[in-house]
Amino acid sequence: METTRLLLRYWQESDAEALFALASHPDVGPRAGWQPHRTVEESLGIIRSVFHNLTTWAIVLKASGTVIGAIGYGPSCECHLPAREGEPTVGYWIGRPYWNKGYCTEALGCMLRNIQESTSIPSLISGHYTDNPASGRVMEKCGFTPTGETAYDNLLYQGQMRPIRVLRLEIRR
Repeated sequence: METTRLLLRYWQESDAEALFALASHPDVGPRAGWQPHRTVEESLGIIRSVFHNLTTWAIVLKASGTVIGAIGYGPSCECHLPAREGEPTVGYWIGRPYWNKGYCTEALGCMLRNIQESTSIPSLISGHYTDNPASGRVMEKCGFTPTGETAYDNLLYQGQMRPIRVLRLEIRR
């Protein structure tokens, strides 16, 4: 899949160093619900497991071939979003040097067009930590609407509950 500036392609094992360079930054993972990567080997393991599927892509700058983030959808994550039966969860993140340039909005819009054109998925769910409103703005620009529900995640914070604002997109055909 591609846009004017971006290519969404499957992850390759050769992307491990680029993934590590982005995912080891302490500001990136916790905003998306995961710990910063500690080694290139850990990043390679993520490529081989978490990212090894047909609905997860590397976000790549077309002009340079640089990997800048990840996007995908699939079964509900461990953050207990109130997904409907069979409703996929959308997730994305982008490396710190690429924030505030419209890349997440562009990548999400591209993925959503692909879902609409090539699947029969009726709706998607997503959410963002309330202390990361920029992620919510990306979702809203792409048509997601707040459900009024709040989910909670305590995976990264030793039992402290972290609120997640829940949004949903009804796919119109």
